[in-house]
Amino acid sequence: MNSERKRIITILVALCLGFVLLIGYLSYFQMFRAQAVRDNSYNKRLWINEDNILRGSIADRDGEVLVYSETRDGEAHRIYRYDNLYSHVIGYSLKDYGKSGLERKYNSYLVNANENTAINELINLINPSGVGNNLNLTIDHDLQKKTRELMSGKKGSAIAINPKTGEILSMVSVPDFNIGNLSENWNTVSENPDSPLLNRGTQGLYTPGSVFKILTAVGVIQNGLPEAIYECSGSTVIDGYTIRDFDESGHGPLNLEQAFAVSCNTYFADQAVAMGHDKLREIAENLSFNQKITFDLETSTSTFPKDSIGLTDLGASGIGQGRILVTPLNMLMIVSAVANDGYMPMPYLVESVVSPGGMRIDSHRSESRKVMENGEAQALKNMMREVVRSGTGTNAGISGVQVAGKTGTAENSSGKNHAWFVGFAPLDDPKVAVVVLLEEEGSSGGRSAAPIAREIISFALNSITN
Repeated sequence: MNSERKRIITILVALCLGFVLLIGYLSYFQMFRAQAVRDNSYNKRLWINEDNILRGSIADRDGEVLVYSETRDGEAHRIYRYDNLYSHVIGYSLKDYGKSGLERKYNSYLVNANENTAINELINLINPSGVGNNLNLTIDHDLQKKTRELMSGKKGSAIAINPKTGEILSMVSVPDFNIGNLSENWNTVSENPDSPLLNRGTQGLYTPGSVFKILTAVGVIQNGLPEAIYECSGSTVIDGYTIRDFDESGHGPLNLEQAFAVSCNTYFADQAVAMGHDKLREIAENLSFNQKITFDLETSTSTFPKDSIGLTDLGASGIGQGRILVTPLNMLMIVSAVANDGYMPMPYLVESVVSPGGMRIDSHRSESRKVMENGEAQALKNMMREVVRSGTGTNAGISGVQVAGKTGTAENSSGKNHAWFVGFAPLDDPKVAVVVLLEEEGSSGGRSAAPIAREIISFALNSITN
C-alpha cells in the first residue's frame, strides 16, 4: 500500500514538474522568442498575410524613393529601382529565398503588422488587405552612388557616417548583386565564391592591421607615456620572434605622435607588450570588441582574444595582427568616437517609420556612450591629422580641409594584404567619418584605400546639407 502511494506521489510530482516546465517554456517563448519567430523570413504565415498587403516604400534622407510596391493584375510586385546599389542595405524580399537587409529587419512595419496582438491577428483574418508603412533612411542617395562608383571593381566595403549623430550616409559592400533579377539568378549568386550576398561592412571580419594602432595609442596615452622617446631600429625581437617595420632601416627616435604618423610597427608592438594583455583587451572591449553591435542590419562580433596570450601574439596584437578580427562598421564607430570628443555614436539607417497617411509611427533618437576621455580623443585627433598631413595617409588630403585619418595594411592568410583607411573631416567640426576596407587588395592602405576615402569625404562635405 505504501509503495503504491509512493508511486502515485512520484507520478503526480513528475506531472506537476512537467506542467511547470511547459508553462515556463511557453512563457519564455511568448516573452522572448515569439517576435523573432513571427518575423522569421521563412515563416509561411507571414507570406500568406503579405499576399494581400502592398508592402511599404523605402526612401533616402531627401525623399528619393528607392523601392516601392505596386499592384499588377491583382498581384503585388516589389520594384527595386536601383539594381545593385542597395542590395546589402535594403536587401530583398523573396518568397522562395526569404528576406535580408532592411526588408527583413523592418518587415513587420513594411507590412503594417508591427504590433503582435490578438486584435491585430483577428483584423488580419477578417480584413487581410491593406498597405504597409514606409521607411525614411539616413542614406544620401547621391553619396551612395558616388561611393559605389569609387568601389567599382574592388572587393570590400566603404561606409560613411555622421560621427555626431550615428546617421549612416552611405554603405557599400562589393561584390553585390542585382535585387531585381535575384530570383532568376539565385544559384549563380549564392554559389559565387566571392560571396556577393555577404554584407562585408557589417558581417565581414578582417585583420585590422595598423588601424588598430588607434586602440594601442589609447593605452599609451592612458599610461602617461605619449612623450616618451622610443628608439626605432627597424625591427624588434619579442620572445624570439622578429617584428619588422616597412622601412627596415628604422625611424630613429620618436614619440607616440611621430610613431603614429609613420605607423611604426616596432613602437606599437613593444608598447603593447609593456601595457599587457588585460589592458589592451579592456580598451578593445570598451570600443565594442567581443560584444554584439546593435544595428538595423545583421552584424558580426569583432573579436579580441579573451584568454591571456603569449608575448609574441601580444606584440602582434599591438599592430592589429595576430588573432584580432574586426568589422568595418566597428572601426567606423571607433573613429567616430575620436571625432566626437570621446563619445561613440550608435549607428543607424532608419530615421523614421511613416504610415501610408503620413503619420510618423516611430523615429530614431541618436544615442552615444562615452568610451574615452576628451583629452584622449583630442590627442588622437592631432595624431590622425599628422597622418594625413605628413605621414602614411597623405593621399587622403583635401585642399582647404583638415582631414584626420589612419591607414592600415593587414597581412592575412590569403597572402594579399587588406588595405584600410579610417578618417573624418573637418578636424575641428567633423561632419563625416569614413571607413574603407579593400579585401585582399595586395596594396597599402595609404596607396589604395586613402584616395577612395578622400573622394567620399569631399563629396559628402559638398553635397550633404542636412
